[in-house]
Amino acid sequence: MGKPTSTKKTKAAARGTAAKSKAIARKTTSTSRATARSAASNAGKAARRASATASTTLKAQRGAATPDAYYAALPAERRPVMQALRKAIAKALPKGFEEAIGYGMPGWVVPLKTYPAGYHCAPGTPLPFLSMASQKGSISVYHMGLYADPALLKWFQGECAKRLPKKLDMGKSCLRFKRPEDVPVDLIADLCRRMTPAQWIALYESTFKRTGK
Repeated sequence: MGKPTSTKKTKAAARGTAAKSKAIARKTTSTSRATARSAASNAGKAARRASATASTTLKAQRGAATPDAYYAALPAERRPVMQALRKAIAKALPKGFEEAIGYGMPGWVVPLKTYPAGYHCAPGTPLPFLSMASQKGSISVYHMGLYADPALLKWFQGECAKRLPKKLDMGKSCLRFKRPEDVPVDLIADLCRRMTPAQWIALYESTFKRTGK
């Protein structure tokens, strides 16, 4: 006696269902792969656009002829803190420094009318003191007094340990901040209060000009 017809139909239906499931799975996998490739392609295009925009922004900054032009060219996410830092430094610096552009960065100098000898590395230009820059990976502040005055450096390092939540990324005269919210505007303003143009000139002549560095 043969197997019941209903059993044959059930098995056939099961095989059909399995085949359909496999086909759907293959189609889903193919669609997922296509979606992943498309997402990766779009992410790559977005990254290239972002890189091109950043490159254009950096070129605009470096080509700025005035501090105002430099700040106007900043990326939107960095402009507020850079402007806040600019305002705080301008208010904190002792009288006699002047805002200027030098080496593609905005900053403050001792003007030639105060110190006619100027900067020995670039004769005829004002003596640089402090600069700021929005760079590819960070916001940077360059303070020449930190490099030249061990006592000032010691004070600043002590204040950083007390007032900052994490260790500062610092070179000889460069302070680097990866995120706008990391910039300690008040601390940098306090640092700027601690050296006058006359003190900087005396330190420069005894440290840099004498050694020719």
